[in-house]
Amino acid sequence: MLEKQIERYLREKVKKIGGVAYKFTSPQRRSVPDRLCLFKNGDVVFVEVKAPGKKPTPNQSREIQRLIDLGFKALVIDTREKVDSLIEEVSNDKKDSCKPTQH
Repeated sequence: MLEKQIERYLREKVKKIGGVAYKFTSPQRRSVPDRLCLFKNGDVVFVEVKAPGKKPTPNQSREIQRLIDLGFKALVIDTREKVDSLIEEVSNDKKDSCKPTQH
């Protein structure tokens, strides 16, 4: 399976549960994760997508660790099963969503 197939699967699964998976690029910073996934419950997950068995480069690993150190969830996903695990985790998250309050 190719990286682009896993990335497409991620986008479709995130969209199916009402989220968005933005393509993430930064002109000022190389090696940022491929996708910025935003979910209805307020979860934010940075995802580096790889072909099965492929590993992130040292620079990508450093960027992922930087995001984790800042308190964000950041993952490397290289299979459909890992996409499914992420979706299940987010779907089962009982955290309150950021809903606007009525005045």
